[in-house]
Amino acid sequence: MPPLSLLYVRTPTLTLSLSNLLQLKKAKSQTKMSLLFLFFVFFFIISNCTSSSSTPLPPYPYGIAYHIDCGSPTNTTDPFNKIWLSDRFFTGGTSNVVSEPLHFHHPHEKTLRFFPISFGKKNCYVVPSIPAGRYFIRIFTVYDNYDGKSHAPSFDVSIEGTVVFSWRYPWPEPLSRDGAYSDLFVHVDDGEADVCFYSLATDPPVIGSLELIQVDPLSYDSSTVGDNFVLVNYGRLSCGSDQWGPGFSNDTDHFGRSWQSDLKFRSNTNANGVRQLFTTNTISGTDQKPNYFPMKLYQSAVTIGGGAALEYELTVDAKLDYLVWLHFAEIDSTVTKAGQRVFDVVINGKNLTRIDIYKQVGNFAAFSWHYTVKNLSINYLNVKLITVAGAPLISGLENYALVPKDLSTVPDQVVAMRALKDSFRVPGRMGWNGDPCAPTNWDAWEGVTCHMNENRTALVITQIDLGSQGFKGYISDQISLLSNLVSLNLSSNFLGGTIPSGLGQKSLVRLDLSGNRLSGSITDSLTSSKLQLVLLNDNLLEGRVPEELYSIGVHGGAIDLSGNKGLCGVPSLPACAIFWEKGRLSTLGKIAIGLSCLVVFCVLLLVIYICIRRRRNDYDFGLPQELTSLAAKRNRYQRQKSLMLLEMESLHARGLPSPFTSR
Repeated sequence: MPPLSLLYVRTPTLTLSLSNLLQLKKAKSQTKMSLLFLFFVFFFIISNCTSSSSTPLPPYPYGIAYHIDCGSPTNTTDPFNKIWLSDRFFTGGTSNVVSEPLHFHHPHEKTLRFFPISFGKKNCYVVPSIPAGRYFIRIFTVYDNYDGKSHAPSFDVSIEGTVVFSWRYPWPEPLSRDGAYSDLFVHVDDGEADVCFYSLATDPPVIGSLELIQVDPLSYDSSTVGDNFVLVNYGRLSCGSDQWGPGFSNDTDHFGRSWQSDLKFRSNTNANGVRQLFTTNTISGTDQKPNYFPMKLYQSAVTIGGGAALEYELTVDAKLDYLVWLHFAEIDSTVTKAGQRVFDVVINGKNLTRIDIYKQVGNFAAFSWHYTVKNLSINYLNVKLITVAGAPLISGLENYALVPKDLSTVPDQVVAMRALKDSFRVPGRMGWNGDPCAPTNWDAWEGVTCHMNENRTALVITQIDLGSQGFKGYISDQISLLSNLVSLNLSSNFLGGTIPSGLGQKSLVRLDLSGNRLSGSITDSLTSSKLQLVLLNDNLLEGRVPEELYSIGVHGGAIDLSGNKGLCGVPSLPACAIFWEKGRLSTLGKIAIGLSCLVVFCVLLLVIYICIRRRRNDYDFGLPQELTSLAAKRNRYQRQKSLMLLEMESLHARGLPSPFTSR
């Protein structure tokens, strides 16, 4: 929608024209005229709103963006209405505030997080659960004497295991007080972005804010450059304008890039004939994928007259390659055809190309050209535009160091080490953060030794030496993922649980788990043919010792199983019970129990069979209860009848009249 003032300005003109129109229709009633007038006003307002927004900027397709206000406990909003998230994703450290908060204009510049040596020499911000792709990362670093020591710290910063920034004491005073923004482009493919800080001596690294924005994977010619380089910003200049972009103005840059003035980088700043050009006209070809260069970049430019060359000089580090992007737009309306403005581009004395902006894209259109400077042996980069016809002109300049990505640890082994960190309950003082092995110019995690794999394409863990660290956890099963582990020493801790069944890779040569609280049996995986030293003494292990493991001592190696009251089965240890092995039933015991169960089952079947047969052949002649009752009643009746007959016979003998005889 256009601004409200634009709508307001257009309304009076519209009212006048509608009034003239309505005067032609005198036959219409006053009510109808009013309604018609309101309808047309509404229609034209909507039309103006639609027409002014008919050419919107192309949508930016990537939605992953984090703006983290380091050290802040709450979300904040800067003067440009960008929301900064409260501090999160850090592995340690402490929050603080700069000594002069009023000196900084933005809320996210006033707080910081620092990492004392008590949190270890390596601390990180780990942004989790992000899709694989290319990301723009910007860091604000500030000291401003927040600790009152007037000693800015020395430390390194790595992104995805590659050191990209180095801060060394003393910092220049403006930098120490005002802070600085540093940014880069990096490819992330492991699902999380690691930004790590490495302390030098006892200095605590500091960070003021962290931004991470997903960008087009094809940006900055990544198909040619490849994903194995980090593009570190060594200069991003907007020619003829002041500093602008996210964090400095309301001007939009979809990638989050900020552009600084080119004034301090011109070699001929005071030369006669240098002038700035500006336009408010629309520049075509801007905000397009894959780089989404903003239109504002091409609406200003610098040129020089009198046949002089336009020259820039950027400070760089030697022994690196640099990707240089130059931006042009013909915004001088007096140039109307090809050949009127032609100039050569010379970098460090090498004439690389000839530019005719109008011939390439016409006027008021964006044109970019890039080149990779290889094997730079000096610490500056000189860009010179030499006139051929007319005067040279430039709108913007970018310079990125192509920093080769350092080797990283094999992903499975990173998973294993993080699982061990949790299961060992590793204290923060050990600095087990980020990649266990990378970067290669820094030490690996404390107690961990790494080497390159056979293909020299990644780092693998070959040794863990963590004896007498006071660990009270257990050994994670994920340790089986350390397939290149040669030596493991976890002695004299308080580790409980069992020995993981996957421990004992074919590469393992030395194993020392003595002086812990390990229980259960000795896993068969420890029968590795390469093992030369096995120290399991002074634990709570039990069960039969594998003969293959004991044979290590016979074949010139060393093994110590003493101090485990439950172990048995090899010389110097008690004999194992015939039915008991490794703290559980042996194979023989299982067979014996199985046979016993079979015998019992067979006997039970036999008893059941005998019972069934007996029921079939043994008859019971007892009369039913009803028949027995009837028989008893009949017997009583017969006895009563007999007694009556005897009584009658007795009466008859006595000559007494019988009731059954007639008188």
